[in-house]
Amino acid sequence: MILAATAQVPPESTQQALGYPSLFLLIVLGALVPVVPTGALVSSAAVVAVHQTVPFALLMVFGVSAFAAFLGDIALYWLGRRGMHSKNGSRWLAAIRDRAPEERLAQAQEKLADHGVLVLVLSRLVPAGRIPVMLACLMAKMPLREFARGNLPACLAWAVTYQLIGILGGSLFREPWEGVAVAVGLTVLISAAPTVWRRVRRPASS
Repeated sequence: MILAATAQVPPESTQQALGYPSLFLLIVLGALVPVVPTGALVSSAAVVAVHQTVPFALLMVFGVSAFAAFLGDIALYWLGRRGMHSKNGSRWLAAIRDRAPEERLAQAQEKLADHGVLVLVLSRLVPAGRIPVMLACLMAKMPLREFARGNLPACLAWAVTYQLIGILGGSLFREPWEGVAVAVGLTVLISAAPTVWRRVRRPASS
């Protein structure tokens, strides 16, 4: 779908009017419902920005992506705290728990105890690391303000990382859709690598 959209690139004014709000909303949604490949969205938007002549297009992608990720994380953390304090819990808290295996949660709690909010930066860069660390912060009853202070540099680093992937893909090819294909492939590979590695190691350790 992303490839089809970029095969025929609309005028740059249309991209700005539709692209940035769409990117913002999708990243916020991806933070609240962790099934949307937000990293691939950032990389794809960076590919398109590389091929634009509009000044500061890449800077806009970075700002929109980081801000949307930050707001989405803050909203999810607030909902999680609300769920922990409510009598019957919260569906958001249940969703966070379902996506945090016990082994990953234990590792996140240990790292949080050792390094504090600094672990939030790495959690955003490690595939599937955000939710276990967020749940560890919730279980440690970390105040929202403290979580936000650690999450801000995490979102900035995340936006830079995936934007660089998009810049790499966009600079290697003349057509935007080709760069998007490479960027999406790289982000999917990065996301799948930890799961594949754990499955490969499991028979050897058992």
